[in-house]
Amino acid sequence: MPDKLKKKPGKLNPNSKIRFINPEFPNPQILKETAEIIRRGGIVIFPTRSLYGLAGDALNPEAVSRIFKIKSRPSTKPLLVLVKNHEALESIVQDIPTQARQLMKEFWPGKLTIIFSGRQTLSNILTGNSGKIGVRLPGYPIALALATLLDNPITATSANLSGQPGVADIQNLDSTIFHKVDLVLDAGTLLGGTGSTVVDVTEKKCRIIREGIISAEQVFAALKHN
Repeated sequence: MPDKLKKKPGKLNPNSKIRFINPEFPNPQILKETAEIIRRGGIVIFPTRSLYGLAGDALNPEAVSRIFKIKSRPSTKPLLVLVKNHEALESIVQDIPTQARQLMKEFWPGKLTIIFSGRQTLSNILTGNSGKIGVRLPGYPIALALATLLDNPITATSANLSGQPGVADIQNLDSTIFHKVDLVLDAGTLLGGTGSTVVDVTEKKCRIIREGIISAEQVFAALKHN
């Protein structure tokens, strides 16, 4: 891991794989460079609201496979993806159940990941051979901008070795991960804490797979009141 550098948010640093970026007003040039790396099959560490994630083109099986190797992630654990809008969601899922639409209306963009039945065109590597895909519409500017510029869903798994805690500061990133990615967007210390809540809507009754920032009580209240 490199020594801690003096940060200049939003300025390009061509001599390093690190780009310091302002999370509220991200430099368009840096975003464009990042999206192009992802488009070419590269892997980028990028900030979300809580933790740093690994972004790759979710529709590129080679890029997805590379993320599994970087994280030492079991092949049976699927990756969640970020989409730029509802139309992009429709291109990767079989259908959008009523309860999913209710949750999307209440919590998107935001920290709710919804598990859908994926289209058969999706790579089995991405879905962990489950046929399901976890999707979120991000509210965080950098994540949304990357998904929009790429025009494909991007992966959003946490930038840590499988089973290890997530990273809220680049300085705490595992060195093995740092050396295996193509670019790092450093937005400073993030909020940390709990990640997104994960809800499975592939069955008649939705299930809470992981309770995160949005409580189970909030999820079921949204379904009841819509």
